[in-house]
Amino acid sequence: MGKFNYVARDGSGKRVTGALEGPNEEEVINRLQAMNLLVVEIYAEGISQGAALTSEMSVKVAGRGKRHYGIQSNDLVIFCRQLATLLGAGVTILRSLDTISKQVASQKLYLVIANLKKNMEQGLSFHEALAKEPAVFSDLWVNLVESGEASGNLAIILDRLAVYLERNAEFTRKLISSLIYPFILLGASVVALLFLTIKIVPTFAEVFKSFNITLPLPTLVLLAVSNFIRKTIIFMAIGAVILYFLFMNYIKTKDGRRNFEKFLFSLPLFGEFFRALAIERFSSEMSTLVESGVPILYSLEISENSVGSVVIGEIIRSIKEDVRAGKPLSQPLERSGFFEPMVVQMVHIGEEIGELSQMFKRINVFYQNYVETFLGRFLALFEPMILIFMGLVIGMMVIGMFLPIFKISQIGSQG
Repeated sequence: MGKFNYVARDGSGKRVTGALEGPNEEEVINRLQAMNLLVVEIYAEGISQGAALTSEMSVKVAGRGKRHYGIQSNDLVIFCRQLATLLGAGVTILRSLDTISKQVASQKLYLVIANLKKNMEQGLSFHEALAKEPAVFSDLWVNLVESGEASGNLAIILDRLAVYLERNAEFTRKLISSLIYPFILLGASVVALLFLTIKIVPTFAEVFKSFNITLPLPTLVLLAVSNFIRKTIIFMAIGAVILYFLFMNYIKTKDGRRNFEKFLFSLPLFGEFFRALAIERFSSEMSTLVESGVPILYSLEISENSVGSVVIGEIIRSIKEDVRAGKPLSQPLERSGFFEPMVVQMVHIGEEIGELSQMFKRINVFYQNYVETFLGRFLALFEPMILIFMGLVIGMMVIGMFLPIFKISQIGSQG
């Protein structure tokens, strides 16, 4: 058990120093992180502050805490928040990246941060280094950071970006949490029906054969369905896998993606839901970009490339051209036919009073609430519908299996 001195930053960027006892640096860093502190420097008592770590210690600290390989949304949220905190506290960008890399939980992100430092040490700016990692950092990241570097407010811009990422991550978590239970319920229902059809029904069929009786129509239908499924289930499974891969390859193409999105937007009831999801994403990006001081044309261009929808991207491109021609944003929004009158009116008001970013933020909040309310109502209906469907199907199967048993018992009682 040794004593370790540390230098850390709290959530507001305030410098915190102190000492903790622990078996090693890793354990002490874990305890400090549990206290919501971002460790800037840690050294064993007796070693002067700022002294270079040995190669062995550097590897140990840099390799700590890597629990997964890929980069999750939370990894980027934490990275952005930590970077904003350190820069806001006056720590240099390279020192901030070095500090964060020692505590990052993703092995891949650790390598990405190492590449960022290497590229910056070779003379690239931060946004140019980010642009070299397009698989990790979107156009939104690159352009916001470029705006922050140009204005000298990189810490403030990163803080806004962190808020945007946190808001989106929380919204995505809510959506996924809402959908987990119905998918589990649906999957369990399918498995139960397949088990009854493939295993239980054939057992009853053998019993019925031994009695040599004429089976009622519901039982004959049930046995025919069971035989068909048992004979074709492997081919159906292979066919489903092939269709899935063909479909995924199709929607990877631009035309395929466009046609699929148009189909989703045209669905009765659910079309409005998917439209709301698209507008929520667009308004969220626009509020962050405009608030960060990015010009409206540049904001539209960034949104066009990062909104994640071919249809919306093409609409934004058309809107951008109208704005470039000198028209106010609300006019092409209305002419597109995709945005509801409420959105058009709020954007129009935002342009008139000079509060466009705040109006986009309110639009974003409205559509987030709409999506959450829609999902809540749909799931409230989905569960009883699945249970009723399961009850009807299993009830029909039970009737089909037990009608011959009643007939057999009647023959036995007569005999």
